[in-house]
Amino acid sequence: MRFYQRLLAAWLIAAASANAAELQVGDPAPDFRLAGSDGHYYSLTDFRDKQFVVIAFFPKAFTGG
Repeated sequence: MRFYQRLLAAWLIAAASANAAELQVGDPAPDFRLAGSDGHYYSLTDFRDKQFVVIAFFPKAFTGG
């Protein structure tokens, strides 16, 4: 089952990146919406022109692998 989850995740990432335009240094980030560890969803537009935004990704945090 875990194999199929990873395969689906890889496919979704590949599909999303195929449609995404490549960003250059200095380009504004496109809007996105992510789930926070507190269960709330956050959008980049919620913070635009209000404060800095830092996105951290820990691929093996809280996992068995």
